[in-house]
Amino acid sequence: MKFKAIDTADLAYFAQVTGPEYTLGSDRDLENYAHDHTEDLRFAPEVVVKPANAQEISAVLSYCNQHHIPVTARGAGTGLSGGALPVMGGVVLSLERMNKIIEIDERNFQVIVEPGVINEILQEAVRAKGLFYPPDPASKGSCFIGGNIAHSSGGPRAVKYGTTRDYVLNLEVVLANGEIIETGANTLKYSTGYNLTHLMIGSEGTLGIVSKIVLKLIPAPKNTMLLLAPFTSPEKACEAVNGIFLAGANPSACEFVEPDGFRLSSQLLQVNFDIPEDVGAYLLIEVDGNDGDQMMTECEVISEVLYQHQAIDVLFAETANQKEYFWKLRRTIGEATKHNNTYKEEDTVVPRAELPTLFKGVKEIGKRYGFRTVCYGHAGDGNLHVNILKDQLSDEFWNKELNAAIVEIFSLCKKLHGTISGEHGIGLVQQKFMRVVMPETNLQLMRGIKQAFDPMGILNPGKIFNG
Repeated sequence: MKFKAIDTADLAYFAQVTGPEYTLGSDRDLENYAHDHTEDLRFAPEVVVKPANAQEISAVLSYCNQHHIPVTARGAGTGLSGGALPVMGGVVLSLERMNKIIEIDERNFQVIVEPGVINEILQEAVRAKGLFYPPDPASKGSCFIGGNIAHSSGGPRAVKYGTTRDYVLNLEVVLANGEIIETGANTLKYSTGYNLTHLMIGSEGTLGIVSKIVLKLIPAPKNTMLLLAPFTSPEKACEAVNGIFLAGANPSACEFVEPDGFRLSSQLLQVNFDIPEDVGAYLLIEVDGNDGDQMMTECEVISEVLYQHQAIDVLFAETANQKEYFWKLRRTIGEATKHNNTYKEEDTVVPRAELPTLFKGVKEIGKRYGFRTVCYGHAGDGNLHVNILKDQLSDEFWNKELNAAIVEIFSLCKKLHGTISGEHGIGLVQQKFMRVVMPETNLQLMRGIKQAFDPMGILNPGKIFNG
């Protein structure tokens, strides 16, 4: 696909729309927007434009659509699939200026926000009013709500509360031709034709640019309890996860971590976390609620299941500082893995009961191909992040032969009725694997949707589809 190169007339137009200070073209600025958190990939845009509202987005998109200039929307740049990388050059449309919490509607348990609002800032704002927005990606301290919508992000508490998708009621979206629409209604129920809201969620900026968001809120739980359980056998730890739910417990988080995960994060954080030699895996389990006695009873049920599955011990975080310490270790693993090594992170997900088979298969594939993995993730919903480490592997193997191993991992996911991404999206790096789990009929339907929304193909080109 051939696009128009940006010239001085284009730059002048963008500067007129957003103001010269929000139209950036220096080498340093372009480099800052050439990468996200995906491996070590770099694709420089030709210009960075920072709109302040939907009308400015509309003016930029309308112009780019007429002149066939590619546009890549960008949030905080915390993505792990290359969704925000401008692989075709053109315009990076940064939404960082659109960071207002417009209204917290306590009567209707809703909040209206712009796409540049940071996840954790939103959580804190609604919690101050006794309300709760549960989706909490590991990057919650920096990621934008708009980016969460682009990937339908999850996080540890998805096991009890669901992902971003479950909290979006309505969206204001700017289409490729500049038209501004609402995708639905600010209602808990919606059965009025095709659900365009859900179509936009997870579409990675390929169908339109989200400019305003209406989110559902729920009452905030008052208390949490946190358990940490080491196991000698990773497979037994995985088996214990489904056992917890079969026993009738409903934890708000259930995380699986290999020892190397905690080892890497403790090194990066420069804290002491002792890992005995016989530990093969950890489960980090949170229970939340309002009744302390009920929560303690649930923790006792969970502890009994853990011991039945050969847990070495079950440790209670007894203070708020201990809870924060354990969660910080868990949330830092991804950053720590990248800090210490070249890596590829696969976002595998299977039905929860199949997690032991997935973990065992990943390790067998790694052993056969000769690479090391650090696995961790949201075990409660079957979402295992598989970090493949380069270590001393050759560039030839890393860039070519490794793909065959990844295909085997994804084929195993499909065999187990899972898929290749639970929350990170497809973006650039996973598109070549879509055919492993997706029939051509499905891909053609998706291409047809893309064509209907963006006939000129200007929105985030080069993503999701490979040919």
